[in-house]
Amino acid sequence: MVERKASLDELSGNLTQNRTRFEEEMATYSGKKYLLIENATYEDIVKNNYKTKFSNKAFLASIHAFNHRYNLEIMFMPNREITGYYLYGVFTYYLKNILR
Repeated sequence: MVERKASLDELSGNLTQNRTRFEEEMATYSGKKYLLIENATYEDIVKNNYKTKFSNKAFLASIHAFNHRYNLEIMFMPNREITGYYLYGVFTYYLKNILR
């Protein structure tokens, strides 16, 4: 499963106003999950470089909790153009692994 967020602002909304729905989506799928956060870096969270009022401490706690709770691989895509390349690699090697 791949979940893509266009920004930290979008993700913060999922972790605050829509947290129950977002958490249910993560819990529903038992396989490998990827969360791609475009136009952002981990440092952007640390330095509060986003437009919502979600504290950086709570933001970091939430993404790390989701990572461990739902086996969620979190990838920051500071340049949106690399998202397609990353997904191509994920799906290509997933398929190669299955076909072995």
